[in-house]
Formats: sequence, structure tokens, C-alpha cells
Amino acid sequence: MIRYIKYQNKSQMEGVSGKWFLRVKNGEQIDIDALAAHMAAHNTPYSKGSIKGILTDMVSCVKELLLDGKTVKIGDLAIFSLGVRCKGADKAENATPANIVGFKFNARGTGQLATKRIASEAKVKELDEYSV
Repeated sequence: MIRYIKYQNKSQMEGVSGKWFLRVKNGEQIDIDALAAHMAAHNTPYSKGSIKGILTDMVSCVKELLLDGKTVKIGDLAIFSLGVRCKGADKAENATPANIVGFKFNARGTGQLATKRIASEAKVKELDEYSV
């Protein structure tokens, strides 16, 4: 169940100022240890420790491949890539790596987690101030 709250936009941006929107309120955060335990409980012959080792190595390898300029697709999960945030330049010759102000980590859901698939399966519920 995806839980949400309502909020009013207080910015002065035209078109959204004063309008009400929904914001997802995520619950407990699951780390690699908890994910490995969850996966091990699904009738697998692999132990939590084995699964954790594989997941930990996967994270390290995905980072290595992204830093090598590749995209990484993990079927039914996401396509991972890196992007940059940079200052604009008036001329092409002035657009250099010195203009980079930061990097972005991108993840686009695929397969089971594709946006259309999630939208068709998601159930939502409004939280009130007393909800846990």
C-alpha cells in the first residue's frame, strides 16, 4: 500500500502556487542486510550471508561500470546511468568539464518496475496525522 499526504504548494511559481498536491510518505527503509534476509526467507537455497555478499558485490560493480561511462540494466528492476548538472556556456568552446557542478544518479524502472506497470498495480491510501 502506498501512503500519501496532501500538501499545499506555498511557492510563488505561476501555475502551482496555492494548489494542493499529494506526496508519498515512505515507511521503513530496508538496507542490504534486511533485503538479503527477506530474499532468503523466500524458499531459496541461499543463505542471507550469500545473498548479502552477492548484492554488495553488485552495488560495487554497478558503480564501477557507471564510472566507466556505461549504463547498467538489471532486468525487471531499472536502467542505471549517471548524468551531470552544469552551468551553461554562451559558446560551445566554453562548455567544458569546469562547468560541471555535480553529478546525478539516474534509475528508470523496467519490466516489473516500469512506470506503467506500477501505475496499474499501485493501491494508495491517505494518511492522517494519527497514522503510523
